[in-house]
Amino acid sequence: MRKVQPKDGVPPLTLTETFNCDICGKQKGNVDHWWLAWSEPYSPHPEAAERQMFKIYPWENMAAHDATVKHLCGQACLQKLVDRWLNVEMGAAHHAGK
Repeated sequence: MRKVQPKDGVPPLTLTETFNCDICGKQKGNVDHWWLAWSEPYSPHPEAAERQMFKIYPWENMAAHDATVKHLCGQACLQKLVDRWLNVEMGAAHHAGK
């Protein structure tokens, strides 16, 4: 929670940010060990097809505001997201090879 500085004698406002797990919906608390995940286009060399690279990072408040980032409440939900991502990527690779 953060407070906005008073301006012209107006009392400060208290802003509360809430984040929810994109897998199970759990609301983030202060002590939780949350993760952030996203994918980015990647090609290991110029001749290779561009594919999505999956990235995982421990919770960081500023990065959590990115609209493309998934918020994950722990290892179990992170593993579910990785599994889903792998299935999508494997399906994309299979269809691209046909």
